[in-house]
Amino acid sequence: MLDKETRDRIIALIHKEVVPAIGCTEPMAVALATARAKEALGSLPESIDVLLSANILKNAMGVGIPGTGMIGLPIAVALGATIGRSEYQLEVLRDLTPESLAEGKLYMQQHNINIKQKEGIAEKLYIEITCHAADGKQSKAIISGSHTRFIYIENADGKVELEDNCDFPTSSEEDDIRLNLKMVHEFATEAPLNEIMFILQTKDYNMKAAQNAIEGNYGHNLGKTIDRPLAKGIFGNSIFSHIIAKTASACDARMGGAMIPVMSNSGSGNQGICATNPVVVYAIENENTEEELVRALTLSHLTAIYIKQSLGKLSALCGCVVASIGSSCGITYLMGGDYQRVCNSVKNMIANLTGMICDGAKPSCALKISSGVSTAILSALLSMEGKCVTSAEGIIDDDVDKSIHNLTSIGADAMRATDDMVLNIMTHKGC
Repeated sequence: MLDKETRDRIIALIHKEVVPAIGCTEPMAVALATARAKEALGSLPESIDVLLSANILKNAMGVGIPGTGMIGLPIAVALGATIGRSEYQLEVLRDLTPESLAEGKLYMQQHNINIKQKEGIAEKLYIEITCHAADGKQSKAIISGSHTRFIYIENADGKVELEDNCDFPTSSEEDDIRLNLKMVHEFATEAPLNEIMFILQTKDYNMKAAQNAIEGNYGHNLGKTIDRPLAKGIFGNSIFSHIIAKTASACDARMGGAMIPVMSNSGSGNQGICATNPVVVYAIENENTEEELVRALTLSHLTAIYIKQSLGKLSALCGCVVASIGSSCGITYLMGGDYQRVCNSVKNMIANLTGMICDGAKPSCALKISSGVSTAILSALLSMEGKCVTSAEGIIDDDVDKSIHNLTSIGADAMRATDDMVLNIMTHKGC
């Protein structure tokens, strides 16, 4: 078993990366930065300048803003200024009411919100908000490196309240423990149960989001579609179809703007859903014990966190690839698989899903999540049958950690040009 100090550092990392969020994390992070800049100004801004990295722009353009029936950044910025509270972190808009929504819409009509791409920065997660008062004073707040990390705050009197002297932080900060898959598996399967029971909160949040979608009408209704007669005639009434339906439903609700929190993973609610719901549904229908579920969820979420350490919070690679690898590991464990079987599931996943691009947060993310989850189940089944993609095939290495780093090097480095092209296409439609 890992020593207590190591376990404590891993638990701290999970608590840092697995947190509640309402709505897509990119526009919510922009709303958070706006709320903090407004607080530093001390009054409602007369105008707001928003400078964002390309990846933030991409992920915030087409996604529903919770409780508004609207998409995109302008309403997120307006609500961040009018009702946002920075102490709520990624639940910054949780005080939203019909009355405050009307106030936010009016603010959009009567005030200038200028949104542009920040040029000349390497950091993929960067948000800079400048709030201007009627008397000429201004305040500024900058988030960089992770969705809630402020690196600069300046108030209306020109006083710098916070300044991080480090260069733009990476997603793997120096004080975080560096993981490998063996450590992840050992922690998940051997840590004292009382130390990791908190992971069940992911089930409470993300399965509730799925139920909310089934009762409502969000996005493309993919989860509900899978439950309809035509789909049941194809998929049957199976664990497979139930897993896809419950996972896609939660994504439908989140991307469609449901005013309900989900438990995110590494800054993404969709990744949190994808790392949670497939594991939960399988455990329930396979009649696994609560302890087995706790350990499987821990394995799933921590695997996703590990992969994101080298991939980064935002990249050209769709986050469902990362989270689906985690859920495949969790399902393999629930099937009775040992560490070698888990490694094989990871390799099977990487051999299949590598290269799926991220073209922003939007309702159709439910389709990509369904693809990822389908592959997760297939990879786990192959692994349990003793089948594994070999090092003679593609980017797979005999060493599982090397295979993971092959994946992340493609997503973080080789696909940069793809990321630029995707954003260019998204911002020039109809031109």
